[in-house]
Amino acid sequence: MPWAALLWIAKIAIASLLGGVIGAISGLGGGIVIVPVLTLFMHIPIKDAIGASIVSVIAVSSGAGSVYVRDHVTNVRVAMFLELSTASGAILGAAVLANFLNADMLKILFGVTLLISLLPIIARMGEELPQGVKSDRLARRLKMQGSYFDQKLGRTIHYQAARVPPAMGIMFIAGLMAGILGIGAGVLKVLAQEMAMRLPVKVSTATSNFMIGVTAAAAAGVYLRRGLVLPYLVVPVAASVLVGALWGTKLMERMSNVLVRKVFAVALGVIGLQMLLGGLHVRI
Repeated sequence: MPWAALLWIAKIAIASLLGGVIGAISGLGGGIVIVPVLTLFMHIPIKDAIGASIVSVIAVSSGAGSVYVRDHVTNVRVAMFLELSTASGAILGAAVLANFLNADMLKILFGVTLLISLLPIIARMGEELPQGVKSDRLARRLKMQGSYFDQKLGRTIHYQAARVPPAMGIMFIAGLMAGILGIGAGVLKVLAQEMAMRLPVKVSTATSNFMIGVTAAAAAGVYLRRGLVLPYLVVPVAASVLVGALWGTKLMERMSNVLVRKVFAVALGVIGLQMLLGGLHVRI
């Protein structure tokens, strides 16, 4: 194999490895790193990059999600319930609204919303665990409270879930954005749990990793039928992302909640800025 081809594969593998680590820690999948690198630096068509990214999200969800479920960090009840709202929004967005709404305006609105969402995240940046959370009636009925062993703190953390209806609303919007813009909207999934339900950030991250695989699996079938899942690109991306995701889970469980929130805040700012500039057709 020519050295140029080996170097090309190595660059993709390194970027994908980084994407897997960040995706596992932040709960957003690896697309935040992989798509920009493949399109801006590797000059790969955006549709091919997204196809590879979707497969990589499944790899992140399978790798990181399985570890988080095994370690009881993922709240499966929260994931399954909120996924109903996401799926409903995605169906409405893809089947109905995508034909009528201006995608550029939605990108701008989405980007501004995410950047504004940074404010409460920053305000709570030093909060290790949510304080004074009172479980609402719906959360209690669905038994959404839970516990996990925090390796950083060295003790079992018991937590409550609150404000389920607002979280469902955010998840519905996440589904709309996914259906209209063709994005995973994993950032909104984390926000719904972190800001609305007031779950510990590690639980939000782990549960988001569990959910994004479900959404990505459905979208991957569409890209596969369109011939946009290219084996020569997907194999190094998915393999490297899976390794990065497994590494990321080990890092996340040993990190403080404050540090995990900082990683998420950086990812949130990058995604928000990308969406805003994309809607304004500004290239950097």
